[in-house]
Amino acid sequence: MNSFWIILFHTYINKLKTKSFIITTLLTVVIVLVLTNLSNIIDIFDKNDGKEMVVVLDETGQLYKPLEKQVRSINKNIKLSLYEGSEAEAEKAVEKGDYQGILLLSFNDEKLPEAQFKAMSIADSALFTDLQTSLQQLKTMLAASHIHLTPVQLQKLYEPVSFEKIALEKNAKTEEELNQARGLVYVLLFIIYFSVIMYANMIAMEVATEKSSRVMEILISSVSPIKQMFAKIIGIGLLSLTQLAVFLFVGYFSFKQNMESLKEGFFGVYGFGDIPGDTIVYAVIFFILGYFLYATLAAFLGSLVSRIEDVQQMITPMTMLVVAGFMIAMFGLGKPDAPFITITSYIPFFTPMIMFLRVGMLTIPVWEALLGIAILVTTIIFLAIFGAHVYRGGVLMYGQSNSFKDIKKALQLTKKE
Repeated sequence: MNSFWIILFHTYINKLKTKSFIITTLLTVVIVLVLTNLSNIIDIFDKNDGKEMVVVLDETGQLYKPLEKQVRSINKNIKLSLYEGSEAEAEKAVEKGDYQGILLLSFNDEKLPEAQFKAMSIADSALFTDLQTSLQQLKTMLAASHIHLTPVQLQKLYEPVSFEKIALEKNAKTEEELNQARGLVYVLLFIIYFSVIMYANMIAMEVATEKSSRVMEILISSVSPIKQMFAKIIGIGLLSLTQLAVFLFVGYFSFKQNMESLKEGFFGVYGFGDIPGDTIVYAVIFFILGYFLYATLAAFLGSLVSRIEDVQQMITPMTMLVVAGFMIAMFGLGKPDAPFITITSYIPFFTPMIMFLRVGMLTIPVWEALLGIAILVTTIIFLAIFGAHVYRGGVLMYGQSNSFKDIKKALQLTKKE
């Protein structure tokens, strides 16, 4: 048993000290910090303190003030300024960068407002849309006054229709709970996806590297291949947990520091407060089981190749399974109760992502979640037993070996031992 722990910690410590691991961790931490401080970073480079300055030339002499009021109600960061000079002078001011654009206001033949918007680029669709929406509301009010609608009648006309959503299912999640669950599921899907892609590849590369350097010939004389396989899987699993702990620690404290500015974006829609404890427990369970499922698969696939260059070709089908599960789960975020999602949640290689999606977003019977966990555990045990036999023979195979036909050769070598 001592040899198992020696290989486990050797794998963990060696990978922990590699330049690629350190650089990847630091880069990801920087990305997390940038994302959670994005509004502050934008403010640093914004000389107008987040305000979008638009100069207005009002040919009517009547539209500027009511339009300014409408714009302020839609977006407080758009600041309109009435310009007294000529259109040519205003264009020069835009070219200098004093304003984001020029808004030319006039009346059409029906005495209703129309406008032209000039800017160095019309790529900023958000600014254009807000100005157009404001002018549309102003036009509606003026048109209503022309046909003698009172303000009360106009308000009734645009009053939102009452539309209440009621779930008939017992203990169904509320809209707020669904948003929280959707946010957590969204984040966890990305964590599972990138963790499997990165760490499963790492396991396959680790095995292939040792084989290519003939270190494996020395190891198998003192340690059984099965111990080697599981020591590497658990060692790199600990490495992944270490890296994820760093990301979560940095992300959590950065999020806490910038909570107010983040409420208007993703975190405002997908809140993370008051998440049920059982949802977090399921998240941890499905993440760990998903890791071991793909890690075991990657270990014995890595044992079949003798050159590092062949690793990617060998594990491509496994990568495609992860991508397929991720894409199905993305579809399921909008329709978690679709029959297709229910069926695929019981397919072992998709279960970690899709069953958790259903657990997080729907009120499903406990036995369905437990069945998904049982399917995963059974598949992992099967892969572990089968993979151990393939691994035992695979580590002895050298030469050109980058085909799935080599699994049969590996099993034959195992029987000869």
